[in-house]
Amino acid sequence: MLNLDGVHVCYGQVQAVRGVSLTVGAGEIVTLIGANGAGKSSILKAVSGIHPISGGSIASGEIQLHTLPAHRIVRQGISHCPEGRRVFYDLTVRENLMMGGFVLAKAECAERLEQVLGLFPRLAERIGQPGGTLSGGEQQMLAIGRALMCGPKLLMLDEPSLGLAPLMVETIFEAIMELNRGGLTVLLVEQNAAFALGVSSRAYVLENGQVVLSGRASDLAADPAVRRAYLGG
Repeated sequence: MLNLDGVHVCYGQVQAVRGVSLTVGAGEIVTLIGANGAGKSSILKAVSGIHPISGGSIASGEIQLHTLPAHRIVRQGISHCPEGRRVFYDLTVRENLMMGGFVLAKAECAERLEQVLGLFPRLAERIGQPGGTLSGGEQQMLAIGRALMCGPKLLMLDEPSLGLAPLMVETIFEAIMELNRGGLTVLLVEQNAAFALGVSSRAYVLENGQVVLSGRASDLAADPAVRRAYLGG
């Protein structure tokens, strides 16, 4: 589904990602964990074409994603829900969602809209409200829903639980698991490492832009070093 081989990402003279190699198989939930500044978000931005790589390669099957602009990567079935939600405050919930379906024909877009509203019934209740009037949790639902509108094969989520109340965090993660059970592949960046490892099949631990540990999520959750650093002991 997705293969990164020796990927480097720089911001000017600052190297954020240093030779990262990782894979995401079809039907998996794979989590990236690490401290702030470890390079997790930069990896997602590189995959989605938001930020260019300075070395290595990113591929989906035979397609070299790092050679494509962002809008063509979306057409390859890869969707990115960024950190901070980034909803359009002045657009209604419906309009926000329809923006995510720009690659689809009108009839298919309407079908996807019904599927998203079925996943997040609260958005259906607020379909005509401006995005800026929603609560933080509702905005996160909207951001995820917008990312789903293009019918992706791979959904990349960057800190979906950030700033949310515990009950809303559970709701968001239940939706992620439901999507995965339906066949959607997920690449997850999440500061709540316990939740993330609990829903993932595999995980990678990043430090200073490099992968320092990887394996089955259950094994990493039991690793003493991971527990001390990310799980509170």
